[in-house]
Amino acid sequence: MVSTGATWGSSAHGHRVEVRFHGSLGELVVSQRRGHTHPVEVRGHTHRVEVAPGTTVKDLIESLGVPHTEVDVIVVDGTSVGFGHQVADGETVGVYPMAGAVDVTPVLHLQPSPPGRPAFVVDVHLGRLARSLRLLGFDVLWRNDLTDSELAAISAGDRRILLTRDRQLLKRSQVATGYLVRSTERHVQLAEVLARYDLADRIAPFGRCLACNGLLEDVAKDVVAGRLPPRARRDYTEFRQCPDCGRIYWRGSHYDRLATVVEEVRRKARGTGPPTSAP
Repeated sequence: MVSTGATWGSSAHGHRVEVRFHGSLGELVVSQRRGHTHPVEVRGHTHRVEVAPGTTVKDLIESLGVPHTEVDVIVVDGTSVGFGHQVADGETVGVYPMAGAVDVTPVLHLQPSPPGRPAFVVDVHLGRLARSLRLLGFDVLWRNDLTDSELAAISAGDRRILLTRDRQLLKRSQVATGYLVRSTERHVQLAEVLARYDLADRIAPFGRCLACNGLLEDVAKDVVAGRLPPRARRDYTEFRQCPDCGRIYWRGSHYDRLATVVEEVRRKARGTGPPTSAP
């Protein structure tokens, strides 16, 4: 229930706190205003909320529509706190995204730093994004039969970053690292992920199988000649093969097209020009 002008004072039924979302997090809250189970007064990106005693700041933030995987720093009355902090009556909560400017010392960062070359698991609805990331050389697990429970378990067990447009999936406590993909357009989705994890200088294209994510290996032409189309067998001498699924790759016209797209993506990720298409 959203209040409409009620006086904000003490409550005999629960704790009343003020929550301020910074940066891009405010946009996530705006789209989730309806359906609250507790009173909320909204003023810009500041939300005055009544919650039950014992409510953690993680539960409070997620009740307003923001998955914990999107939050890097939480400041309560000037002190940086963890997700388990139980909110008290009258507290002011500041919620910051990754790379948000936080004027508090010391700062407790809640999102782990990704490894040098992060690995991803992608939900079933983002198969084209998974293929694009594989083309750029990133380790991406994707299958069209994975359930939400399996995605969460894989993310936790294999320390893979979970990419999804389903905020409820990212709210699962089992998921430690993930990103809520905002756009429905593939080239914008790719740009989002590259920017979020600073991957512009880690692009190493054409090293993975686009079909299954296997690492490609050089293979002699005579080994695969019987499986090649006539033109490829006639015109090309260098081939690579996926040891996992057996798919064969060579530098045909499709390679030149994809190489152009990769360079466009790389320029965009470095801020030197927009891509006109996506792999």
